[in-house]
Amino acid sequence: MRKLLIGFVAALYCLSMGAIAQTKEIRVLLANHPYGDLLKSAIPEFESATGIKVNFESLQEGQLTTKLTTEFATKSSSVDVFMTRPLQEGKMFYKNGWYEPISGYDFADYPKNVMSVASFGPKAYIVPLVTEWQVLYYRKDVFRDAGIKVPTNFTELEAAAKKVNSDSLAGFASRGKGAAAVTQLSSYVYNYGGLYLDKGVAVFNTKAAVDAIRFYGKMLGDYGPKGVTSMSWENIMPLFQAGKVAMWTDASVFYGEIIDPAKTQVAAENVGIANFPAGPKMNSPFIVTSWGMAIAKQSKNKELAMKFLVWATSKELAAKGMASNITMARSSVWEDKAILAKTNPGLVETRAYAAKHGNPLDRPYMSAVGEARDLIGELVIESINTKGTSTNLDKMAKDKVAQVNEMLQDTGEYGK
Repeated sequence: MRKLLIGFVAALYCLSMGAIAQTKEIRVLLANHPYGDLLKSAIPEFESATGIKVNFESLQEGQLTTKLTTEFATKSSSVDVFMTRPLQEGKMFYKNGWYEPISGYDFADYPKNVMSVASFGPKAYIVPLVTEWQVLYYRKDVFRDAGIKVPTNFTELEAAAKKVNSDSLAGFASRGKGAAAVTQLSSYVYNYGGLYLDKGVAVFNTKAAVDAIRFYGKMLGDYGPKGVTSMSWENIMPLFQAGKVAMWTDASVFYGEIIDPAKTQVAAENVGIANFPAGPKMNSPFIVTSWGMAIAKQSKNKELAMKFLVWATSKELAAKGMASNITMARSSVWEDKAILAKTNPGLVETRAYAAKHGNPLDRPYMSAVGEARDLIGELVIESINTKGTSTNLDKMAKDKVAQVNEMLQDTGEYGK
């Protein structure tokens, strides 16, 4: 009897140890983003140090949101930790209860405006990873050969694009693929004096906003690469790296990839980064918390997930991100003289400007942001296809605004 009891206890012990071993494994979803790539390369170090096996997947940003939404909505998810876009899906994920509140984390290293989209009420649900602001990338050698200066306003931007544009070189590029273009369009809208939303009401049909959409469409229609209405950043970057684009307005985070010698044909010394040009009313480019990291509410491994999150958002990895020209959210890395000494001066200067003058949103901040971006994206495509001359654009904008306001009413966010 005693032998049977000992055997039973031993079997239970083995089972419990097996269960513990099984929990030393987590599932992580990452974005196809420079910081996601950095994490992928560093994960073996985390596994070695902790004994936690990390099963990770890497997806394009739209695919990532779709996968998370589908799994969480059907309660079939085994995701423990994931990269998330606070401005794109934050409100929806929070309302649906898909984020686990984060407690016991030191958020003192993050600015208040950065945390404003990572928190709901008194609790934080997202750890900010990356901040981005809109900049102007340009070819120094092309400008030098053409005898032109770096554009500081929209008038100069168009003049420069016109002068260097040719069959083999697009004078200007920015995202033209519908919804994907909305974030980059935002700075143009702001600089014309417009907004997407004002106190919870859609207002992108104002003259200022429509004029901005027309200008954006004219620039891409007249001087953009062929097929630009099907292009987001991942399509434009290779063109810039191949020497086929003279100027490109997009997020600051891509600088490191742009000059990567393994990926580009344009020497780093010929790539410039400058402040986003001023518009007729102001110069207020977006500066946003573009990516963060969160723990899934449905996770069955929250303790292990927290260990990974703390590691993945650490100061040490933030410093590595800065070394790769990824514009991290932590304040300390922008105050570290050793790090700044190795950081491109253009990134430091443009961040300082955007931090002082920038707008913290680059899209309509609402639960149904995906649907709203689709609608605004239709305006962008209409403007590009007509080079900003569409006679239907004002009516289209009015109709799209009405639809977005209906969405805001449906989610109880209208006027708030």
